[in-house]
Amino acid sequence: MTQLLIVESPAKAKTIQKYLGGDFTVLASYGHVRDLLPKEGAVDTEHDFAMRYAEIARNGKHVDAIASALRKADGLWLATDPDREGEAISWHLVELLQQKKLLEGKSVQRVVFHEITPRAVQDAVAHPRQIAMDLVNAQQARRALDYLVGFNLSPLLWRKVRPGLSAGRVQSAALRMICEREAEIRAFVAQEYWTLSAQLEQEEKRFPARLSQWQQKKLEQFDIPNAAAAEAIRAEILADLERHPLQVSKVERKQRQRQPAAPFTTSTLQQEASRKLGFNASRTMRVAQQLYEGISVGNETVGLITYMRTDAVNLSEEAIAALRDFVQQHFGAEYLPPAARRFKTKAKNAQEAHEAIRPTDIRRHPDQLQGRLDKDQWRLYDLIWKRAVACQMAAAQLDLVAVDFAAESHWLLRANGSTVTFPGFLVVYQEGKDEQEEEDEQRLLPALQVGERPLFHSLDAEQHFTEPPPRYSDASLVKTLEAHGIGRPSTYASIIQTLQNREYVAVEQRRFHPTDLGEVVNQFLVQHFDQYVDYGFTAELEDQLDAISRGEKQWQPVLKEFWQPFHQRLEEKANVSRSEATSEAIDENCPDCGKPLRLKLGRYGRFISCSGYPECNYARPIDGPREAPEPVGRDCPDCGKALVYRQGRYGRFISCSGYPSCKYLESLTTAKSTGVTCPECGSGELVEKRSRYGKIFYSCNTYPKCKYAVWGEPVARDCPRCAWPVLYRKSTKRRGEELICPQGDCAFHFPEQAEAAEITELLQDYQAPEPKDADEKAAGTGKPSARRSKSATPAKKPAKKTASARATRKKPSPAKV
Repeated sequence: MTQLLIVESPAKAKTIQKYLGGDFTVLASYGHVRDLLPKEGAVDTEHDFAMRYAEIARNGKHVDAIASALRKADGLWLATDPDREGEAISWHLVELLQQKKLLEGKSVQRVVFHEITPRAVQDAVAHPRQIAMDLVNAQQARRALDYLVGFNLSPLLWRKVRPGLSAGRVQSAALRMICEREAEIRAFVAQEYWTLSAQLEQEEKRFPARLSQWQQKKLEQFDIPNAAAAEAIRAEILADLERHPLQVSKVERKQRQRQPAAPFTTSTLQQEASRKLGFNASRTMRVAQQLYEGISVGNETVGLITYMRTDAVNLSEEAIAALRDFVQQHFGAEYLPPAARRFKTKAKNAQEAHEAIRPTDIRRHPDQLQGRLDKDQWRLYDLIWKRAVACQMAAAQLDLVAVDFAAESHWLLRANGSTVTFPGFLVVYQEGKDEQEEEDEQRLLPALQVGERPLFHSLDAEQHFTEPPPRYSDASLVKTLEAHGIGRPSTYASIIQTLQNREYVAVEQRRFHPTDLGEVVNQFLVQHFDQYVDYGFTAELEDQLDAISRGEKQWQPVLKEFWQPFHQRLEEKANVSRSEATSEAIDENCPDCGKPLRLKLGRYGRFISCSGYPECNYARPIDGPREAPEPVGRDCPDCGKALVYRQGRYGRFISCSGYPSCKYLESLTTAKSTGVTCPECGSGELVEKRSRYGKIFYSCNTYPKCKYAVWGEPVARDCPRCAWPVLYRKSTKRRGEELICPQGDCAFHFPEQAEAAEITELLQDYQAPEPKDADEKAAGTGKPSARRSKSATPAKKPAKKTASARATRKKPSPAKV
């Protein structure tokens, strides 16, 4: 009998095929095979939220391959990922195959494994089950909710703020979180305070001791408010020390244990990879996917880690036994706790049936994989391996020491420090922190006894200012989202990536800053849809989805409870003016005409403008008064008025002083070179530019003579299919770094690191998309098509582009700079 087993990715298919032998044919679905129709009415709110699905065009050929193989097979085995999304993919595939009448007389079985190893895969095949419809319904409800929010709220943003924006159910709550932190930082008023610290020495070792008590009272943070108070205290202490020697008055020693952290969940892996490796959430999940699906190690291909989308911290008994055995053999009995450690998750509604993220074989030491994994893969595996080993090791033992020093007066100096007496799990791994710990916890003090007199060197007063809360990093944002119950383990990376792709946030020094656009969108949503970006409301919806997955609730009533008030709010806010949505009043009047000034959103960000525009055209940047533009010293070639220097979002440029009547512009910046020759004209070079909305693209530097342009970073490499001399680089969520042909009638794509044999295999069954209209055919040449006229604005309800349309979308028109 021949059996057909379906997984999601081709990498996983290759690995599992080796485990199951000739009785099984293993094919990949390449992710989802169906999705909601990309038009209004895909979720029918009038008929019990019936959902209308359509086959995803880009995966049609893979479904055809599965259908062809199924005709020759006796049974279908569904081995998609062990989570709600994987369960839904299996269900959608069965629904498609039933429509094609290919399942008559054939068995359909669902198998689940959490690691890709021969034992785990064969054991799963030996214990199949049916598709879990509760999980499928929870995923359908999530997809419907996201559709109802995005398909109804996004067009409102298009009309009220700017075309092309989006508002998601979860991303909007995350954006609010980032914007509120920014508001806290702006509103923060620094407060001055002072500390006094002495430099002491004992046994030729210097250490600091801070003033901790003054006039028999413990000092609080703001008790020394300024330099005068600090200097007065300093002078009195120095006078006391001239009369009496400083000596140890008290020594306190406490023993403390530090316990190891639990093994990784999706959230904690993303946080720790951000802190220790500098990975963002998307990069972490991409590399973890590669480690899970299978890596060639020696003579075998094997998954190196267990499933990486999980919120559980428990380990199987088999894994615990293997970890404890490894610790005893390699570190000794003193590093092994008497009983195995079992962790319990703090996350709400965690799926305890899953395991935490761990190596599939703890004996596969990271050192053995040096040179067999790429740099990112090795670093992430090393992190996961160490965390898993450490979680079953003995606690670290520390001695905490606090020493008080006095000079027969009303004040005390205190020195704090610690000593590690037994390292325990710290010999393998120490968890990172979002913020630096106090140095006192890391300091080692010399041995001190009551009555001893350390050598006094100096007493210094130091000025400090309180600091605002830090902006969110990848790690702290994921941690906060999880703490609020917003999103699920598999969604954190996509939430953050969407905020960046929509240019709602920017990353500076690995911290998230809301953009002007992001703040305006957040202001609109908070002002008019406050309930739907509320943290508690978003978390409550997650709880209800979890209840559906457990069979405790039906999904249609949950959608009905959400939709009715949401739809009513949409109708109420349909008449909000664009001015109200994109501007806000400030407490200041126009210096030219006396009318109120407003904070507005323009093409290059937020600015202050007169509410009397266009009768009064007063405007200035947010951070200062408008300055008279500096003259260039020549006239505009279009209208003859003087040219002036101006400051825009991307730096200085030259503009006509007659703006907005005359829109002549000149760039003062040199386009960033790529070193790639333009494939269209053969003489120009592709350079980095920005579109009118700030998005980076690459075009020929001979523009407007040559108008060739591509969105992605160009690479001077021939397309293996059509031989076009330039490809462009793109990072995808599931497949990592890819090279793509910009020719719309080709659009061939393959992994950047793919070898020749793999590329040849991909070419064999590749089907190029066919342009549907003249615009798309123009896009296929790499040339930008004409700008859409105002009459061609989108309909009220946006239609998502199909995969083939995305593959052949228009190239960007070179921006005026």
